[in-house]
Parts: sequence; structure tokens; C-alpha cells
Amino acid sequence: MNIRNFSIIAHIDHGKSTLSDRMLEFTKTIESRKMRDQVLDTMELERERGITIKMQPVRMEYTLNSVPYILNLIDTPGHIDFSYEVSRSLKAVEGAILLVDATQGVQAQTLTVLAMARELGVAIIPVLNKVDLPSAQLDIVKDEIMSLLGCDPISIVETSGKTGFGVENLLRAIIERIPPPRETLSVGSGSRALVFDFEYSAHRGIIIYVRVFDGSIKAKDSMVFLASNERFEVGEVGIFIPGKVACAELSAGSIGYIVTGIKKIGQTKVGDTITLANKRLPAMVGYMEPRPVVWASIYPESQDDFTLLRQALERLKLSDSSLAYEEESSTSLGRGFKCGFLGMLHLEIITERLKREFGLSLVITSPTVSYEIEYLDAGKKEIVHAASLFPDESVKKRVCEPWVSAIIITPPQYLGEIMQMFHEHEVVVGSTEVFSDNRNSIEIEMPLRELMRNFFDKLKSVSSGFASLSYKVAGLREADVVRLDVIIADELYPSFSRVVARRIVQEDAEKIVEKLKNSLPRQMFDFKIQAQALGRILASRSVSGMKKDVAGYLYGGDITRKMKLREKQKKGKLKMKKLGKVNIPQDVFLKVMRSSD
Repeated sequence: MNIRNFSIIAHIDHGKSTLSDRMLEFTKTIESRKMRDQVLDTMELERERGITIKMQPVRMEYTLNSVPYILNLIDTPGHIDFSYEVSRSLKAVEGAILLVDATQGVQAQTLTVLAMARELGVAIIPVLNKVDLPSAQLDIVKDEIMSLLGCDPISIVETSGKTGFGVENLLRAIIERIPPPRETLSVGSGSRALVFDFEYSAHRGIIIYVRVFDGSIKAKDSMVFLASNERFEVGEVGIFIPGKVACAELSAGSIGYIVTGIKKIGQTKVGDTITLANKRLPAMVGYMEPRPVVWASIYPESQDDFTLLRQALERLKLSDSSLAYEEESSTSLGRGFKCGFLGMLHLEIITERLKREFGLSLVITSPTVSYEIEYLDAGKKEIVHAASLFPDESVKKRVCEPWVSAIIITPPQYLGEIMQMFHEHEVVVGSTEVFSDNRNSIEIEMPLRELMRNFFDKLKSVSSGFASLSYKVAGLREADVVRLDVIIADELYPSFSRVVARRIVQEDAEKIVEKLKNSLPRQMFDFKIQAQALGRILASRSVSGMKKDVAGYLYGGDITRKMKLREKQKKGKLKMKKLGKVNIPQDVFLKVMRSSD
């Protein structure tokens, strides 16, 4: 009865991590000398970018009215690409703090995470953050929250993650409004827990993060994963304070970790249920499998690193279950992996982690979405994830692509420019709504392909950062698209191939050859960069080779000495042009991948 399990959910940059810091300080979970900003963001990338990428559990102890309570918090990411992390954390708790920035008001992702929390039936505590800032619009944003939740103004907790104002009231609200966990089965019927995250240790094997729903789990217990039927003996159980601290047992309602000792990756997955091996209980409802929306192929720069890349992806899959991958091969790039991601930021984070945490040099193909191809050959259908496999015009009958339904919330003064942007990205506008502060909420539909075409960055640019976007995949529709290939020095590079709308294929062809001309290092020989689509070359740029005066060190004497050296250099350049291969560094692939560069 004295346990409270909750998450913090919000739009990105609304102050989740900062408020978590103040709660940890107030409850004295972390000593003052060890306190730092974003204490729950343990990854270097999270601290650099100021965003939360991985959900992080932590246990706090707090006494209210002389009664001690255990508060289990799961801090969650705010970016739409990591919404799968949010859904998994909400399944492990009974309540959620819905955090809204007093200077920005309700944002698009606020609506998305709120819908997620309501669907799972968790108790919601509305919290107004950053109330200490001069630009805070307390009354207006409170009206928005009341309209959204149908709550009283007195139920909205005002806080400041920067100063710690209101943290005590928030802790009291958590204890009073979030229900305590209850065992789902009768006492003594057995033990079971839901796996909501993983970690891998080279020495201790797979470490699972669990929420215990029934009974208790302690070291030496013989447990089993119900989905894979993999048995293991519990090596250690513990809690997060916020680092791992061993304890005697994890009882019903607790959130903690279990050391399994399993070294073989692939035997476990998030959403699985663990239970006593000799007293099995029914499996709990787990998580829906995440559906990747962006695909890109990742190859090691050196084929000697292929095994290391596979091991790295296996390890990342444990800590990020939304990552999908399968092996593939390319004539020009060798063996690699076709990987699925939840968005462009997710793709960028994964590739950066592969580079930093595993020391890999990678070649990354241009990201694309999945296309359903119907061929002229007797109605044959196929799903294509890679642009290099997209068929030619002569064999396909119909192409379908994924569309998304999205919500954009923006101040009214930016509507004109945003509407112009809609026209450029094939957006279909649906219903609109006006908030109490005159901001507009616009429901739209658009191809996922166009969303990837720098739509989010353009939206932030034309709205001076005030507009917000949240989206979800909404089925397939017919598409008018073609494959655009890149040829460098008469060699086709599948890693630069992309699928683009027929109406902008000429424009994209010009852009990519110009970008490559400015990005590729000069070679010792002249070569051409060409973009090809619809059976013809649409754009071409010539890159001149580096020049060296091979006769520069000679002085005086017969001129024929210099002529011989120059003739020899000329023959060498012709041979190099015929047999030479253009060296393409890793950063060139990254620059082409990021359409904003």
C-alpha cells in the first residue's frame, strides 16, 4: 500500500529531466555532492543534445504524515521517435505526471502521450512547469489543460524544475492521487513480472528491468521466460537509486532489475513475462511489436568489421527494442544490415551510438520508407524497403506508400507560411481547432516520404520554433514515385539511390549531384557525378582531378626531360581514370543522408 509507481510524460523540452532532478534532491535520493544536471540521462549523447533517449527508472523514499512511501519513477523521452519507450513505461506503472510548459502550453506530443496514457487507464496528474519564468502564461495554459482533461484548476500542480518550487506539493499529489499497486492474482499463487527493458553486461549477461505484479522474486529462484521458454537462475535482484543497488527481494508492486546470467542474445524480448519455473502462471499482456517507418542499410567501412557490427546491433537491440535489422549484401558495399527505425532522429542516434560505443566506421545508405509494389506480372505484389531494389518503370503496375496522420499546433501568425509549406509536401488538411490562447491545432495527412523530406526542420524554421508536430502511420495509399540513382566515375552507387516523387525528380537530381560535388574529396583523376532516373541522365557535374607539377624539381637542361615526365603523368592519369575508384569518406554518406546539410 505504500508504493507508488509513475512516469513523467510530456512534449520534448518541457522540463521532464530537470523536474526529476529536483524530486531526487528533495527526497535526498542522491547526495548533494553527487548531484548534477540531467542526472538520469546517463548516455553521453543525451547530455550533449539535452534530450532523453532512454527511459530510466529510479526509486525514491519519502515520508508524508509520518508514513514512509516508496516512489518508483520512470523518466521517459519526449521526442516522437521514442514514443515506444513511453508506451512501455506506462504499462509498468499506475500513474503518470502530464507535464506542460507554462511558456509554451499544450503541444502536439502532449496530446499523443495523453492519449497513450488514457488508453492504458493510468491515473493522470496535470502539472504546470516553469511557472517561475517571466514569459509564463499561467491562466491561459491552465485553461488549455482544463479543456483537455476536464479537470478543476485546483487539481493542476504548479512547479518549477529550475528552482524546486512546488515539488513538495507534487510528491503529496503522487501519493494521494495515484493508486497503490495491487496483486493481480491471489496471494501465494506464485510470482510473475513484466519485462519492460534490458541491459547487457559482458560479465553478468542479460540484465532485465521488471515490474513485479505477483508474489516476490529473490536470488537463487528458478525462473522462466514464458515466450521463449528459456530458464535461468536469478543471480541478483536489486533496485535503482538511480544506480543498481542489490536487495534481498523484489516484492509485488516493485520495479527493479534481475541479473539472469544469460549470455546468449535473442532468447528474451521486452513484453515477456517471467514466472517461477516450477509454478508457472499465465503470461501477461505484453507490448505491441513496434513498426519501423524509416529504413536504411548500414555497412561497415571495412568488411573485417562485419561480425563486430552484428554484435553491436545485437547489443543495441537489447537496450532499444524498437530497432529492427536483417542481414543483406551489396555488390559495391559488401555485407551489411538493412535496419528499420521509428524516425530520422532514431536513425541518427543509432548510427552515432554504433560509432561511439563500438568504434565502428560505417557507410549508411539514404533512408527510405517501405513501398508495396504491384507488378504487371499477374498481379504479383512485393514489399520493398531499399531504394536500390525499387523496380523500373517497365515492370511495375502500381506503387503504394505509407501515409501519416499528424497534428500541428502553431501560433496564428505563422499559418500563411505553414500552408505554403503544405503545398510543397503534398499535405491534405483536415479539421482545425483554435485554443484559448488563439493557437491553431491542424489535423493533416501526408505521405511519410514527404515527412522525411526535411518537413519537421522546415516547420520549425517557418514558425521560429513555436510550432509542434506529432504523427502516427495511417495506412497505405497509391504513390507516383520513381527511383533516382547516382553514378560516380561511371559506377552506380546503390547507397545513394533514393525514391522520390516524379514531380520533383529533376530538382532532387540537381541537388544531390551538387551536394556530392561539394562534399567529395578531389581525386587524382577527372570524373563525373551523374543522377539518373526514368532511363536518362537528369543532372551531371564534372570534378577535375588534382594537379601536380611532376617536372617542378627539374631545372635547366633539355626540355625533353620535362616532356617525358609530363607524358608519363598523362598516361598514368588515363589509366587511373579507367581503373581507379573514387574514395568516398563516411562523412559524405552522412551529409547526403541529412537533407538539411
